[in-house]
Amino acid sequence: MPKAVHVLGLSVFSLGTSEFMLSGLLPPVADDMGVSIPQAGLLISAFAIGMVVGAPFLAVATLRLPRRTTLITLLTVFALGQVGGAMAPGYGFLFATRVISALACAGFWAVGAAVAVAMVPENTRARALSVLIGGLSVANVVGVPAGAFLGEHFGWRSAFWAVGGMSAVALVGVVALIPRIPLPETRPKLRREVRIYRDRRVLLAIGTIALSAGGVFCTFSYMAPLLTEVAGLGGNWVPTVLGLFGIGALIGTTVGGRVADAHLFGVLLAGSAATTVCLVTLAFTAHIPAAAVAVSFLLGVSSFFMAPALNARLFNVAAAAPTLAGATTTAAFNLGNTSGPWIGGRVIDLGWGFSATALAGAAMVALSIGAIARSLRLDRRRAANTRLVTGSEQGVEHGVEHGWERTGSDGAAAADVAEHTKDPAAAPAQPARAEQESTDTPRGR
Repeated sequence: MPKAVHVLGLSVFSLGTSEFMLSGLLPPVADDMGVSIPQAGLLISAFAIGMVVGAPFLAVATLRLPRRTTLITLLTVFALGQVGGAMAPGYGFLFATRVISALACAGFWAVGAAVAVAMVPENTRARALSVLIGGLSVANVVGVPAGAFLGEHFGWRSAFWAVGGMSAVALVGVVALIPRIPLPETRPKLRREVRIYRDRRVLLAIGTIALSAGGVFCTFSYMAPLLTEVAGLGGNWVPTVLGLFGIGALIGTTVGGRVADAHLFGVLLAGSAATTVCLVTLAFTAHIPAAAVAVSFLLGVSSFFMAPALNARLFNVAAAAPTLAGATTTAAFNLGNTSGPWIGGRVIDLGWGFSATALAGAAMVALSIGAIARSLRLDRRRAANTRLVTGSEQGVEHGVEHGWERTGSDGAAAADVAEHTKDPAAAPAQPARAEQESTDTPRGR
């Protein structure tokens, strides 16, 4: 991997830490700002929604701008957003800084993913994207617990200052190591890029990402009460278990990134199936402390094992619009991060308990398996059609060599000879019909 890809991973570490660290800072933020904890929780929702909206919007807005300059600008805005959050005089100002930071984060994710893909060969795309996702995994392992530690000992604002400092370091790396990636000779047009959404494979990839992420975060968002109220663990166990989840996520991302390039659908199916099993197991064994801890670690491994493949799949089917592909991937993940906790909350409100969030999450991931299977069928059908077209073209060349070419358009000849190649035995019986059709309107190959 080029060093520049690892610099992007470092940047994502800063972005991910800011995105998730508030889950451990809500009580002090609520006390300092004079709001309730649910109101403070809206700061998390604001970031997720900002990511969903900001990714495609900024991808389109920066479509014709130099990639390196765009990354530098977005990372600078993000760092300033962290500084603004650290100095926020009130809740409204802090809310605004979260929205601005989310927009910059979304744009950086979208453009950064496109840059990472552009810097490596096609057969190592998943591995390059796994470096970016690895930055997010490390954020869960190190950044989020560190933010909670800083908030507990030095005040919640210190966590924002720390993320701002990390962002500055990442900015130096981007300036120094990200190369100038030339824009295409023919500048991309929005109308052409938007056409990717007509492809069913793109829509299925979006749905797969949203369902997979939503299923995991439907449970992960309520892991703390599940551990303390269902498993009966002390509150001091929560950071430890969340750290184990993050370690599992890092392992899963590393392994999945190395395997996904050669076995993309195998990784997707295996990861989804394993995640479904983990969630169902957690639902029925959460009352056993050792089982809850162990399954939380395995859930991190299985869910992030397929993350590089999810990213690579969308880039592969949306190759004609790499920037929108990255933006769409970011939006899809955050759509899951937003809908999953909401569904989990509704399950709890119905009185089904915290364990039921794991069953709801398992149902969402199971639906993603159906989407993956449908995508695989579409790919196989597409491959079969490609072989058929290739065989027809070869049949045309063979027919010309043997005097089968009739007067008329090349397209018509291709169509008739293609019919010969489907049933070679019927070939001698076709010349009369071919002569009759030679005056018809030419047909495209």
